[in-house]
Amino acid sequence: MTIDSVKGKVALGLGAVMMSSLLLSACSSENSAANSGGSEQAGSLKIEIFDRGNAPAGLTASDNFLTNYVKENFGKTNNINVEFIPIPRSEEVTKLNVLMASGTDVPDIVFTYDSGTFNKYAEQGGLTDLTPLLKEYGQNLTKFLGEDTLRYGQYDGVQYSIPAKRSTVGKYASFVRQDWLDKLGLPVPATTEELYNTLTAFKEKDPGETGGKVIPLGMTIAVAQYDSLVWSFIKPVSEQERFELTQNLSSRDFPILLPGFKEAVQYMNKLYNEGLISKDFALDENKETLTQNIGNGLVGAFSDDNDAIFYPDGTYDVLSKNNPNAVLTAIDPFTNSEGKKAKPVSAPNGMYIMIPKSSKHAVEAVKYLNWMASDDHLKYIQNGIEGEHYKLEDGVPVSIPDLSVESANKLMGGGDIGIIANGRIFESQEKNNEAFVKSFRTQYQDIIAKSLAISTTDVVEPVFTSRPIEAESKYGTTLSDKAKQLMVKSIMVSPGEFEVTYESMLKDYMSSGGQAILDERKAAYSEQK
Repeated sequence: MTIDSVKGKVALGLGAVMMSSLLLSACSSENSAANSGGSEQAGSLKIEIFDRGNAPAGLTASDNFLTNYVKENFGKTNNINVEFIPIPRSEEVTKLNVLMASGTDVPDIVFTYDSGTFNKYAEQGGLTDLTPLLKEYGQNLTKFLGEDTLRYGQYDGVQYSIPAKRSTVGKYASFVRQDWLDKLGLPVPATTEELYNTLTAFKEKDPGETGGKVIPLGMTIAVAQYDSLVWSFIKPVSEQERFELTQNLSSRDFPILLPGFKEAVQYMNKLYNEGLISKDFALDENKETLTQNIGNGLVGAFSDDNDAIFYPDGTYDVLSKNNPNAVLTAIDPFTNSEGKKAKPVSAPNGMYIMIPKSSKHAVEAVKYLNWMASDDHLKYIQNGIEGEHYKLEDGVPVSIPDLSVESANKLMGGGDIGIIANGRIFESQEKNNEAFVKSFRTQYQDIIAKSLAISTTDVVEPVFTSRPIEAESKYGTTLSDKAKQLMVKSIMVSPGEFEVTYESMLKDYMSSGGQAILDERKAAYSEQK
């Protein structure tokens, strides 16, 4: 029996008193939410959980140490029968659509990472208005999330979902081969111009002795490789211009109409024609070739997600194995006209947690999420048992290595149960960042701390809309492809052909839905104001 099981049973000793209080409260309030269930419906709560198909022998996504922790410490304490409903992760949207359409088999708590799915359910009237429920039963949850996060769960000003809170919003950093800089006697590049000079030196002098295979700046058509560069060319604009000229494609703000985007693509054209970026970048959308080239010691500098290269057996490990003297340094060179290192960050929300309109247990659902945000329940779900799974260092849980199979199995599903958070969240952003850094191996913690700091410096926050732009939903997939084609063709043509190629591709983009998005955004801005 675990310590927390004992806690659960001690809590049961107070069960009669607590239930009496809850029942009286439920009766007196007369249940302001139409479908909240009230005392007559108390006693049942069905919660969606991702089934990733990787459960250890004898365990399932819906029956394991942490699901039993929830049943014991929330369910029994509140006299609620908690049931977890497994949904295959790879089929989550499809399965959720089937369940929502049934109106009867759907769990009381469902969720999705897909904003389009959330917006569709809200628009169709399929979700519970959570505003009164949060006010009455979700005080701790509301405090935990904060208004900046909660607003991302609104549709047309109504709170139809509980957005999970991200532990950090930073996305991108850049990296350079420090050993190459040292060999050539070069400083760490701190501006776009300095980086250009560094890349030129890498090409001409081949400090990695690659035999002419050197790739000064690793590039792909994946956004992580070029977004920081592109945003450094975007000129300052008003709030209205930023709202109207942004085109949200594939759940990210694409600055194709913002002043400076054309110049960014033209600069990449210059780099390509001078042989300073990967020749085959247009074919490497999944970063496979870039990753291989970095590991083989061919790449001098590159941009990526702030944590992507540091995982076990990942890019940096492979590079170190192939070249023990290789050293990477995190850098932030791309500088805009104001001298800032502008780069986009994620929205503060992760998944969208929803309560279907058909649910008879909305009160219980909000109480459950509020319970998770209370005391140390989320900490337990995310980190496990102190002394068995982690030790505290300056108040931050640091994982204990080499766990036994039994101990490791207890942590199964923690990320899928602690749905109110994306990442480990503590009492301050500084602690969140510290926990993020300490989750990696010791030899990488210094560079990860710098990488994380870079990714959250001079940030460009996403444009918030109170309701979806319908034209983006309608044309988004097509325009994502068109935008990639525009970049690829404009970058790869000769400098003399750039202007006509770019303008032709932009015209095609606008006629394929870009103009419709622009028109709708202009109207939406007027309505929001």
